Amino acid sequence: MNINLTLFGQMISFVIFVLICMKYIWPPVMKAIEDRQSKIADGLAAADKATQDLSDAKDKVADMLSEAKFKASEIIEQANKRKSQIIDEARVEANKEREMIVSLGHAEVMSEKSKTEDELRKKLSSLVISGTEKIIEKSIDEDLHKEILDKIKADI
Repeated sequence: MNINLTLFGQMISFVIFVLICMKYIWPPVMKAIEDRQSKIADGLAAADKATQDLSDAKDKVADMLSEAKFKASEIIEQANKRKSQIIDEARVEANKEREMIVSLGHAEVMSEKSKTEDELRKKLSSLVISGTEKIIEKSIDEDLHKEILDKIKADI
């Protein structure tokens, strides 16, 4: 095998080329690759974190929703209790008012009955007196008239 100067020159050129590549080209390429790997790793980590955050948010929303449903059911239950209480209070108040109206009506009826009875007694007395006057054909004086009316009222 003949090692000639061309082969030797090519080897030296190749070694120089490799050294230049290792010194000036290889580090930026490796840095770009490492930066890209770092960005990809950061993106994957961010995606994992976002997935975890989404899962946590879903859990939190589910908890908040169940808590809201529980509070809503409590509010509805309290509203139903209050409704029942208001209805009962209104019923009691209506019964009291009804009893008061009935008792006032009863008192008014009794008062009217008493007035009517007094009026009937007076009319009956005047009819009896006028009838008696016609029978006796004489007029009774006022004092005697009152005395007779009082006796008739007492008898009636």
